[in-house]
Amino acid sequence: MISLNGVTYLNNSIAGVSKSSSHSQRRVQAPVIVSALNSNNNRPGERNVTLVMETTVKEMRETSPVVEVVPKSTVGGGEEDVYGEDRATEDQPVTPWTVSVASGYSLLRDPHHNKGLAFSEKERDAHFLRGLLPPVVVSHDLQVKKMMHTMRQYQVPLQQYMAMMDLQEMNERLFYKLLIDNVEELLPVVYTPTVGEACQKYGSIFRRPQGLFISLKEKGRILEVLKNWPQRKIQVIVVTDGERILGLGDLGCQGMGIPVGKLSLYTALGGIRPSACLPITIDVGTNNEKLLNDEFYIGLRQRRATGQEYAEFMHEFMTAVKQNYGEKVLIQFEDFANHNAFDLLSKYSNTHLVFNDDIQGTASVVLAGLMASLKLVGGTLAEQTFLFLGAGEAGTGIAELIALEMSKQTGAPVEESRKKVWLVDSKGLIVSSRAESLQHFKKPWAHEHEPVKELVDVIKSIKPTVLIGSSGAGRTFTKEVIEAMSSLNEKPIILALSNPTSQSECTAKEAYTWSKGRAIFASGSPFGPVEYNGKVYLSGQANNAYIFPGLGLGLIISGAIRVHEDMLLVASETLAAEVSQENFDKGLIYPPFTNIRKISAHIAAKVAAKAYELGLATRLPQPKDLIAYAESCMYSPNYRSYR
Repeated sequence: MISLNGVTYLNNSIAGVSKSSSHSQRRVQAPVIVSALNSNNNRPGERNVTLVMETTVKEMRETSPVVEVVPKSTVGGGEEDVYGEDRATEDQPVTPWTVSVASGYSLLRDPHHNKGLAFSEKERDAHFLRGLLPPVVVSHDLQVKKMMHTMRQYQVPLQQYMAMMDLQEMNERLFYKLLIDNVEELLPVVYTPTVGEACQKYGSIFRRPQGLFISLKEKGRILEVLKNWPQRKIQVIVVTDGERILGLGDLGCQGMGIPVGKLSLYTALGGIRPSACLPITIDVGTNNEKLLNDEFYIGLRQRRATGQEYAEFMHEFMTAVKQNYGEKVLIQFEDFANHNAFDLLSKYSNTHLVFNDDIQGTASVVLAGLMASLKLVGGTLAEQTFLFLGAGEAGTGIAELIALEMSKQTGAPVEESRKKVWLVDSKGLIVSSRAESLQHFKKPWAHEHEPVKELVDVIKSIKPTVLIGSSGAGRTFTKEVIEAMSSLNEKPIILALSNPTSQSECTAKEAYTWSKGRAIFASGSPFGPVEYNGKVYLSGQANNAYIFPGLGLGLIISGAIRVHEDMLLVASETLAAEVSQENFDKGLIYPPFTNIRKISAHIAAKVAAKAYELGLATRLPQPKDLIAYAESCMYSPNYRSYR
């Protein structure tokens, strides 16, 4: 043991015990500086002695004894609350630990603890910040106001996106408070539609890594790569292979913007601690010739791996994740191509806690909108006829969840309920005569009917009450299509779900104008208010962000080990119940995003309750008030006071 200025250290084991910015316990890599302030918060000339250990990682692993601390799970994310930050109330001081007690210049460069001009006079003295900041002290709220003023000066959405990402890397709590307080304005900036452009230009705007890039170069070493991430207690992983980014196609390694954006929403909207979130991009190459020839492309310059090579690589990844983070880590598949998306979900849904947002999340949020819209048109779900343009993972996922809900409501077999749902793909209406040539996920929707090629002819024949676009093909709901729906229905339900805005099947203005103001409309990307015949129409956004943050929180607080379809149904029912009469009066079938954290807590409580009911929860005993428990577990972006 060594005692210096009242601070006691273990001789060699200082290399093995450390605290990361999110409370992680892991083996420390050299060079390491271990330091602490004494209890009197002395000035720089009176600082405690700083121990500096210069060695290599190899030497440390081979010769230095390392104290391994087994982390205990906490609901809010991160590991056991060793330093008391989670147990402290927001008005109690905490210690800003990184590898050492952060102070001075290093504290200003630590996004987890940096407060910028919001550091108090006392904190500036205690942590050697005098002279490193201008003298003014500002509030958190004033910082938010200033940042929003700055954001609104940018004319180009991509500039706003880059400014938000820079803020996230500089001051984490300010980033999330800004996003939470201005969610309706900033959601389109940090996610769709702007994130689509960011992914297209990711190679040019890339500055610093925000997640893990796992490429074929790391085959056989994926577990080792996962251990390179500084946080050890991960609760949510969003992973993509970049093959089908929104409606933009194969963007390869540049699809990283999607996991980063999704996890920002897990924190802002669902309250998952940032340190418990891990974005991952699987790089198996790209078939995008433009990217392969782009000198700024940051991924592997080769054609995509397929077949057995791809399957083996993904299996190694899934095995490594479970080995490193345990059975209760939620793995969200994002923007995989259809053939891989269905295969991965089917293969791992019985062995891992997996969720595909394109298949299941989209389905849940659309079902919620449909259930809410019935209060405007009347009737039950089973009395509607549904027609989809697009039979990929989103279309078939939505169709299946609709059929499951109809089956639940009527007691009829799900096979019978499917007969109320029709799908159109690139070759026309999916019918039984095409069964032999159909992909497996389309076969349940091949009904008896003569082949029909054109969408407008399908509408006239099937006579749907609901038209849903999930094709990824922009402007396919033409004037003729909307007019055909309007001729059959007093209030046609029209959902144009494809993202980004350029790929939307129609705009809000087109839907309201061509239906003469009678359509009940929602879209995947946001559209502004539309004025028609002196009346202003507000269109809802069928955004998956209504569902996946609350679903993820519910899985975490219950310690669920699997995702069950009943959890998706109860999430849809909960979201639909949040739509108020005031919302309906404005033509909205989704609640405003301003209430999203409250909505997420309610969804989390219902999902957790379902997990306990199904015997899939491991966090026992079950809390008596799950809504209050969910709210208590949600991350707060408010600044903490430092000792």
